[in-house]
Amino acid sequence: MRKRAASASGSPVSIDLAGLIALGDQRLPAGWRSTRQLAAQSGGYRSRFRGRGMEFAEVRAYLPGDDVRSIDWRVTARRGKVHTKLFHEERERPVLLALDYRRPMFFATRGRFKAVQASQLTALLAWQALSRGDRIGGFIFSEERNLELRPQLGKKAVLQLLRQMVADPVWQRSPHRPFAPQQRLATTLQRLHRVARPGSLILLLSDFNQWDEPVEKQLALLGRHCELGLVHCFDPLEAELPPAGSYRLSDGERDLTIATADRRLRQQYQHNFIQRRQQLEDFCRRQHSRLFSLPTDGDPLECLSGVKGKS
Repeated sequence: MRKRAASASGSPVSIDLAGLIALGDQRLPAGWRSTRQLAAQSGGYRSRFRGRGMEFAEVRAYLPGDDVRSIDWRVTARRGKVHTKLFHEERERPVLLALDYRRPMFFATRGRFKAVQASQLTALLAWQALSRGDRIGGFIFSEERNLELRPQLGKKAVLQLLRQMVADPVWQRSPHRPFAPQQRLATTLQRLHRVARPGSLILLLSDFNQWDEPVEKQLALLGRHCELGLVHCFDPLEAELPPAGSYRLSDGERDLTIATADRRLRQQYQHNFIQRRQQLEDFCRRQHSRLFSLPTDGDPLECLSGVKGKS
């Protein structure tokens, strides 16, 4: 019996290169491929994404940022409004894996740190992209730095991404420093435009701390020319408080006690998470994007079989 991906890394609070390389033996669920959720055939495929390519798909109203070379002047003259031609993509797809290494991702009460789970899934997706002949790139961001890896072909691109993940200085920082981001998530996402090219598949793995309207705006801009998928990483404690009682939490230096006897408090806490989750689902539905759930106590492979947001 094949071991599950979740068992590939022994530590719940760190990652290692050997463990991420071993994930290359895993295979994503059949449903991930057969439903064309966010995958494609190796070389010469025709994807659902419409961008610059070889096969004409349709004409739609021109949007800021569209290639002016694709303007359909006949339709523009006939309708009195600028329209542009869209094409099916017919080359290997750039796959850009955007990985959140900000401080809130280094948390878990069960399973593994959100950052560890997201790292394992990133490795799985990178190996899968390699097997399909796609170009693999990365965008790793934290309070300390943003690292941009341009999409490239071949195993070398996957190994470069994995090495950068393991060597990232966030794994060496003190766990006791409070979360004080130097810039908002929306500002960080602006940098994705530097490496995201039209036709790319962008998979963003994050707990979406700081989700707000500016974040939605930046992601919507990316979604105009790229196919977008969001992987929501969360700890079960963030979704629901434990049964009534008194619980002690610790980061190894300080202790915190939480009391959950108040039923209304537990209900409001759960409602807040559901409301935030609904924001993600509504955004993905509007943008025709995919949304995946990655709990800290789940199997990274299994998270790909549950999809929401795509209409």
